[in-house]
Parts: sequence; structure tokens; C-alpha cells
Amino acid sequence: MIQTAVKDLVDEALALNESLYLIDLSISENNKVQVVVDGDTGVPLSECIRISRNINDNLDREEEDFSLEVTTPDIAHPLKVKRQYIKNLNRILKVKNAEEEFEGTLVAADEDKIVLNWKAREPKLIGKGKVTVQKSVTIEYKDIIEAKVKIVF
Repeated sequence: MIQTAVKDLVDEALALNESLYLIDLSISENNKVQVVVDGDTGVPLSECIRISRNINDNLDREEEDFSLEVTTPDIAHPLKVKRQYIKNLNRILKVKNAEEEFEGTLVAADEDKIVLNWKAREPKLIGKGKVTVQKSVTIEYKDIIEAKVKIVF
């Protein structure tokens, strides 16, 4: 199965709703097509069905048999696309880079980097005890190994 043909059909379907974007497209050796899409405000089931139909109706099953799955990303999976960071502003993220792991509220995301804020307890400069301080870190996308939204109940 030609991945470029499937990608073109996915792009065609996504062009009808600019709030949607492609996260992942894979085709296995046994022709299982898996499409993962996300949206700035979520993805209704009707959009997954519409994208699936656009692919299914424009590929010839007589020529090549395939199975098709159009889904949204699982909350437990890492963020992959910059637009996912923007969608998750003001949520708590766990972000790993080469040196350390950070957990904080995503307060900014642009084309190059993200900014996390969190509170930490640190020893007082003078005297005994601890004081709560506001911490912040800026991380460039190229340095992020993994970023996940923390599920808070």
C-alpha cells in the first residue's frame, strides 16, 4: 500500500476542518492503516468517521485489501506535535530532557519552546525551615525526549 496516497487522502479530509491535525500515520506489513488525529478542541466521533470514509471510499479494495483505523491520541501517550502543547496550556505536564525530568504547569508554548511553572519547597537562606518558591523552566522542543499530560483526579 502506498503511504503517500493514504497521507494525501488524510490531508484532504483534514483540510475540511482546520482545527484538526495529523499526529501519526502508519501502515503495517499486513496493510493495517492506522491514522491518529487530534484537534484544537478535541475530535468528535463524526470527524473520525468522515476521515475514515474519505480514505475508504477513495482506495480500491479490489486492488489491495487493507484494514483501517482512525483514532484520537490516548491521554497516556506522549505529546508528539507542537499543536498538542498549545492545546494543553494550563495543564500539568511531565517533561523529560537529557538531564532531568520536570513536572509543572504548561504556561507558554510557541514555535520553538515551552515554559513550565511549579512551586517548590526550599530551605530558608537564614534560619531554620523551608519557604515556598516559584520555579520556572524553558525547554526547547528539540531537547524534549518525552512529554506527557499528568492525569489529575
